[in-house]
Amino acid sequence: MTLCRGRAVNKNATPAPVGPAIVLVQPQLGENIGAAARAMANFGLLDLRLVAPRDGWPNEAARASAALAVKVVDEATVYDTLGAAIADLHFVAATTARSRFLAKPVLAPDGAALQMFEREAAGSRCGILFGKERTGLENSDVSVADVIVTAPVDPGFASLNLAQSVLLFAYEWRKLANPHSLGRQLPDAPQGAGPRFKASRPAERHELLGLFEHLERELDHCGFLFPPEKRDTMVNNIRTMFARMEPTEQEVRTLRGIIKNLRRGPHPSSQNS
Repeated sequence: MTLCRGRAVNKNATPAPVGPAIVLVQPQLGENIGAAARAMANFGLLDLRLVAPRDGWPNEAARASAALAVKVVDEATVYDTLGAAIADLHFVAATTARSRFLAKPVLAPDGAALQMFEREAAGSRCGILFGKERTGLENSDVSVADVIVTAPVDPGFASLNLAQSVLLFAYEWRKLANPHSLGRQLPDAPQGAGPRFKASRPAERHELLGLFEHLERELDHCGFLFPPEKRDTMVNNIRTMFARMEPTEQEVRTLRGIIKNLRRGPHPSSQNS
């Protein structure tokens, strides 16, 4: 029978899934289950399935270590057998760091995530298996999977704990499912890769050129751009340095204010301090 926090689940009324199922086969410690759930939630995966957890279920240690991902733990489904846990899936991957004498394709986490992303986009349901902490998956577990997933770890220390393994895959999935989000997202300011322009817009080119001309006048005045035969090279280097900053219009105005006040000299109040 399938259980969810001790309640019977109607498998015909399963809500639409969000990403692949994370299937933990015979996990041992509740703390590790909770940490795996936290790694899932970090990257937007919610479907946690447990096959015969050693210490039973529900497990308060799992809830405690899940932190703010306790919802993933509370909504996890528990199965007596692996076959029951993956019965509704169309494509299954099995994680292992050991060589297996099984004729199956071997993928890195990013390759597995891509295959699942494409399959789920086409309407298939996917899942990835993780074995118990001490020994990993059995050959019989791996045999029911379509592919093997192995991370490119150091061969001299290839062992990953359960949460680390889940996080590696979940991270690769997130990069495909929501590639534009980075870090915390505020409702009015989604964070993505690239320059951060918050309260101020990027400087327009005429504003940047105005800064260059202002600065160069003052550098000529103080004799910095000397000797004359090196002036063009020095100016080009200075302009390149500021252009590389991709300043905002507020930053350009601040820089021009600094230049103006340096020319003006010390403020009377500063001489009294």
